[in-house]
Amino acid sequence: MNELHQAAAATDAAPCHGLLERGVAAHAHTGAWVAERLRALIAAGKMVPGQKLGEKALSETFGISRNTLREAFRMLNNELIITRVPNRGVFVASPGPEDVREIYAVRRMIEPAAVAWGPDLNVAQLHRTVVSGLEAMAASDTVGVADANQRFHQQIVAGSGSRHLQELMHRVLARMRLAFQSAQGTTDFHRTYLQGNVNVVGLLDRGQRVAAADELRSYLEAAETELLSRLSATAPGAAPRRG
Repeated sequence: MNELHQAAAATDAAPCHGLLERGVAAHAHTGAWVAERLRALIAAGKMVPGQKLGEKALSETFGISRNTLREAFRMLNNELIITRVPNRGVFVASPGPEDVREIYAVRRMIEPAAVAWGPDLNVAQLHRTVVSGLEAMAASDTVGVADANQRFHQQIVAGSGSRHLQELMHRVLARMRLAFQSAQGTTDFHRTYLQGNVNVVGLLDRGQRVAAADELRSYLEAAETELLSRLSATAPGAAPRRG
């Protein structure tokens, strides 16, 4: 549990999406706060599909009651990020093909629209993130490439100017990370689509927002097809599925 303790502590430095804005201090340790901490750990790849989430250990890690933890579990269960198996416990979800299709359907609706019409789209910030990803790729830093890619898509949705869409994207990307972990051979997945990010930013630099949105939509479709293919190559495991 040492690694989990360290990872959980590290998330305390990250903003608790929406909570602080509404005047709820992080130390209040509400169910929503705990759900955000767990979501952040999953999005960072610190928890893997099928991993059992023990109430005692997590309650001690976060310094919370089991009732508060169960409240967080209910939230994450509703978001399809964890799953509760009767008589067995609570597990990190293992997304399947139907989950991937749903995730990409959401992304294709939100991200291209933010690129085309988002009032707060920060092209300079996107450019810096793409450069960060390229530098990570040059250094053979697979985790760095994945992190830069995730930031890129978060920043696109931030361009929508909608806090609610940003919170939705945060949940979607947590499920995406689980989908990547559930599939075979995805260590190089983000490298493949880094060029897509370069193309999108190049079009944005030239003021071609609609063309950039079309480019992003096409690359999301290609990414969905590839991820589904890799997922189908993964033999069904013993990890509990939602049921």
